[in-house]
Amino acid sequence: MARMRAALIGVGSWGRVLANAAAQSSKIRFAYCVGRNPERLAAFSRATDIAIGKFDTVLTDTTIDAVVLAVPNELHFDFARRAAGAGKHVYIEKPIANTMADALAIAGLEEECGARIVVGHCARLLAGVRAIEAAVGAGKLGKVSQIEGNFSNGRGLRLTPQDWRWHSKGAPGGSLSQIGVHQFDVLRYLGGDIAAVSASAARHSPAGAEVEDQWFVTVQFADGKLGSVVSSWTSPGTFNVRATGSDALMFYDIDETHWANAERLHENATLYIQGRGKGPSERQAQPVRPGNMYRDELEMFADSVTGGGDCELSAHNGCQAVAAVFAALKSAHEGSRTVRLNEIIDSARAQLTDAGDYRRGAAGRP
Repeated sequence: MARMRAALIGVGSWGRVLANAAAQSSKIRFAYCVGRNPERLAAFSRATDIAIGKFDTVLTDTTIDAVVLAVPNELHFDFARRAAGAGKHVYIEKPIANTMADALAIAGLEEECGARIVVGHCARLLAGVRAIEAAVGAGKLGKVSQIEGNFSNGRGLRLTPQDWRWHSKGAPGGSLSQIGVHQFDVLRYLGGDIAAVSASAARHSPAGAEVEDQWFVTVQFADGKLGSVVSSWTSPGTFNVRATGSDALMFYDIDETHWANAERLHENATLYIQGRGKGPSERQAQPVRPGNMYRDELEMFADSVTGGGDCELSAHNGCQAVAAVFAALKSAHEGSRTVRLNEIIDSARAQLTDAGDYRRGAAGRP
């Protein structure tokens, strides 16, 4: 079967990660790369052997089925609107958008334009996360009561005003919308819908960026489970998940320094199950299989386009993760009060209605 032809929009560091992933795939290939900086674009093209294109040309090229967006978050809506309006399917790097209104509007493009929208919440595809989900589904943990996730690194220590992540408009909540959002999605994958959150935030980085760089978020699941998401931008790199049940707990930890090299994330990873009444010496180590979550997410996108089936990395799924981010932001700014996700979503829907065709109904006009 021929690989789906797509155009990669954005040739920064994450564009390179996605280009490497697509090069290993039998289901998708990048026919063009598009970027704003001519020198960077030329260097990217030479390094990846992907032809240089222009976005306007991509939109009119009937041989291109899809676009893959690896651009700053605040540009997601405009690029997605134009691409979907031109009949292209759209993959968007997480988060789906940097406002709730834009997130809902992007999700609306599927119905308005008939385009498939997929959001790159790759962390749920990690081997250890999948293993925990399988154990939960098989009842090996008993009744699950708590799920915890931590995703932290040192990005906040090296921010400058020239980086879009410095600014609250570009990266609301700093580490929360850029990496913590992965853990909201992982918790939802493992535990079901998130109903509400309460949060505290702080700024500790000497860089002095606008955005918060420390987050503690308590999560309330719709079915009564509790959870937490911790994220720091002034920390050694860490990514871990713990699910606790009445019979056992499972814990998964990876070497976050390999985050951009997915094929190495099984190296030195920790995955164990600890039964009720058992101590640390009786933890049962579980195997962590090799994988590539970036290739997997692109292939899930291609399968959903060529096969027409549902994709778990859906626009709706992306909206739920972003709703948790903005609920946490609102909570932290309002004395850590509990904020329901529906409060955030309903407010954004009202904003879209008031905005007329600024977001709704404008998708078909590139």
